[in-house]
Amino acid sequence: MKITFKGFTEHALFALNIFIIFLLIFGKQISVPLWLQSFGRMHPMLLHFPIVLLLLAMLLEIFRYNKSYATLTLYHKFTSGLLLGGIFLATVTVIMGLLLSQEDGYSGSTLQWHKWTGVSLVFISSFIYWIRAKSWYNSPLSKMFALLTIISLLLTGHYGAILTHGENFVLAPVTPTPEKVSIEQAMIYQDVILPIFTAKCASCHNMEKAKGSLNLTDAASMLKGGKNGKLFVPGNPQISLLLQRLHLPVEDEKRMPPKGKPELTASEIAILTLWIKGNAQLDKKVIDLPQQDSLRILASKTLGPSPSMVQQYDFAAASEATVKKLNNDYRVISILDKGSPALSVNIYNKTIYKPEALKELTEIKRQIVSLNLNGLPVQDEDLKTISTFENLRKLNLNFTAIKGDGLKHLLPLKQLNTLSLSGTAVNFNTVKQLVAMKNLKELSLWRTDIKENEIGQLKQLAKGIRIITGFKDDGKSPIKLNQPHLSTTVSIFKNRIPLQIKHPINGVEIRYTTDGTEPDSLKSPLYDKEIEIKESVTLKTKAYKTGWYGSDVLTFNFYQSRYSPDSIAFIVAPSEKYKGDGPKILTDLQLGSFDIQNGKWIGYNENMALMLFFKEQLPLKSISVNMMKKIQTHILPPQEFEVWGGTNEKNMRLLQRVKNPMPQKDEADAFIKMEVKFKSQSISCIKIVGKNFKKLPEWHAGKGQPAWIFMDEILLN
Repeated sequence: MKITFKGFTEHALFALNIFIIFLLIFGKQISVPLWLQSFGRMHPMLLHFPIVLLLLAMLLEIFRYNKSYATLTLYHKFTSGLLLGGIFLATVTVIMGLLLSQEDGYSGSTLQWHKWTGVSLVFISSFIYWIRAKSWYNSPLSKMFALLTIISLLLTGHYGAILTHGENFVLAPVTPTPEKVSIEQAMIYQDVILPIFTAKCASCHNMEKAKGSLNLTDAASMLKGGKNGKLFVPGNPQISLLLQRLHLPVEDEKRMPPKGKPELTASEIAILTLWIKGNAQLDKKVIDLPQQDSLRILASKTLGPSPSMVQQYDFAAASEATVKKLNNDYRVISILDKGSPALSVNIYNKTIYKPEALKELTEIKRQIVSLNLNGLPVQDEDLKTISTFENLRKLNLNFTAIKGDGLKHLLPLKQLNTLSLSGTAVNFNTVKQLVAMKNLKELSLWRTDIKENEIGQLKQLAKGIRIITGFKDDGKSPIKLNQPHLSTTVSIFKNRIPLQIKHPINGVEIRYTTDGTEPDSLKSPLYDKEIEIKESVTLKTKAYKTGWYGSDVLTFNFYQSRYSPDSIAFIVAPSEKYKGDGPKILTDLQLGSFDIQNGKWIGYNENMALMLFFKEQLPLKSISVNMMKKIQTHILPPQEFEVWGGTNEKNMRLLQRVKNPMPQKDEADAFIKMEVKFKSQSISCIKIVGKNFKKLPEWHAGKGQPAWIFMDEILLN
C-alpha cells in the first residue's frame, strides 16, 4: 500500500491527539527529561504558524458551501491541506506547551485556561477535519464549527499573552493611567519599588508564571525568594542576587530582564540599589527619608506632587511669552513645579547687575515665590522693589551689600517664610524687627556682625523662627574634617602632571604620601605648594586641624603612559554588545567605572587578542592593561595573560606570560592592572593575548559557563 504525505500526516495527527490525552492524564506523574524540556521551550517559537494557518483555514471553511466555490476542486483541496497543516502544527505546539508547563514556575488559573483552551482548539479542529467529508456535514455546521475554532484560538492566544506579558497587556495603551500617589502619602515599597517590579519583572514572576519559583507581585512572596535563594541581602546590594542578575551581560541566559523584555532604566536600578542599601524597609514613607537623601530625590520624580504644594497658590500662571521675554543671560526664571503657576527667579553675574534686573520683574510679581540674589551687589534700596512681590516665600540675600536699613520694606511680605542674610553687614537692631513676621520660619545669619549674645536674644524673641548661625569652632565640640580636594580628576598622564591639593576650611594642614602608606599628622610630608607627579604613584592625603578630627583618607591613583600606539587591530573581535567606540577607548587616557554599559570597556566572552603598531621603534620596558574583576557578573581577569613584542608581526617573541588563579567566591569587585615588565628593548609591534576561564566554578551562579574578560586602558612605558 502506497503511503502518501497526507496519509502519514493524518495518522500522525491521530497519534498526537492520543499523546495529548496521555499527557493530560499522566502529566503530573511523569518526569520530563532535559532533552525533552528543550523541545517544550520551543513552544513560543512555533505557535504563530498554526495561528495563521488555522485562521485562514477557518475563514475558507465558512465560505466552503458558497455557490461560487462549491464546485471548485482546487478550493476544497487547498482548504483541506491548509486545515490539516494548521491542526498538525497546533497539536505539536500544544504538546510543547504541556511539556513546558511541567517546569517550575508555571501554575495558576491563567495557565489552566490557556492549557484547556489550547487543547480544546486541537480537539475541535481535529474533529472538524475528520467529519468534514461526511454527507451530513453542511453549511450551517461548517460555519458553527469554524466560529467555535476561531473563538478557541482567540481565547488561547489571549491567555497566552497574559502569561507572557502580564495582565491587561492588550488594553494597557488605552487604559487610563492611575493617578500618581503624592510624595506625602507614598510608601517606599508600595509606591516606588513595587511599580518597578510590576512594570519590568512581574510578567515572568507572578502567581500564574513564577519563573525560578519567584513571585514579585507582593511583599511576602518577594521576601521568600525563589529556587536560587533570597532576592537580596538587606543593607548589602553588592552581594544581592537581584542586582547581580540586573548587571549580567545581555547575552547571559541568567540576566534579568532577559533579552527582548523591557529594560530597567538607570534610575530604576539606582532606586533598587539604594533601597536595598537602606535595609529594604517595607513600611517606611518616602518623606521619612532626609530631604537630600538620594533615594528620596529619585523616588520623588516618579510620584505625584504634594497636595499642599498644589493647593497653596491662589494666583493664575504668567503667560509663557512674558516668562520667555524676561529670561536672559543673567536671569533665569523657571516653573517651580510641573503644572504650578509659581515661579523661581535666579539672578547672577555681579559684574553686570543693575537694580533694573529686579524692576523688570514687575509683570510677574504675583507669580514669584522664590528669589535668589546670592553674591550680587544688592542695596537696601532694592528691597523696596522686592516688597512688591506679594507671594514671595523664599528670599536669598546672602553675601549681598545689604546693611539692614531696608529690611523694614520686607515686613509687608505675609508669605515670606525663609530669609537668608548670611555674609551681610546687618546688625542686631535691624534684624530684630523681623521677628514680627508671623510666617517667617527660617533665618540665616552666619558670618554677620551680630554677636553671639545677641543671637541668643534673637532666639528668645523669635521662638518660632529657626535661626541658622553656622558652626562656631570653639574647640569644645570637635567634628570630622571633610576630605581634601584635588585640582584634577585626570588619572592617566604622559610625561608630568601638576597637582594642587585644597581644603575649603582655613587653617587646615594637608599631609600626603606617595608610597602607599597612610599619612599621619606629624611625619608625613606637609603640602604647602604644587606637587608635580612624574611617575605612576598612589597618592594618599588627609586633612588635620587643631580641635577637629582628622578627615578620612583620600586615595587617588596616577598612572603614567608615555607612549600611544599609532594603530590598534583586534585579532579576535570583541562582543558586539561591549565594543564601545572601538580600539580608541584603549588609549583615551580615561579609566572606566564598574558600569559595564557606559561604553568605556572592551568585553570578550572568549580569548582576547589584539595588536599594537608603532611607526617608530620605541624603548619599552613595561606594558600594563587595566582590567575588571566583578565575579558575580561573570567578569574575571584572564586565566593566562601574554605579551609578545618585536620589530614586526613576523618577528615577535614572548616577553612575559602571567597566570592567574581562579578568584575566590567572596573576593570584592576590583580593577586589576595586568602588568608585565622586561628589560628595555626596541619594539614597534606588540601582541596582547588573554585566555579566559572556560568554565566558571561550581560555587558560581553561572557554573559551567565561560568567564568574560573586560579590558580598558593600555599603559605603555
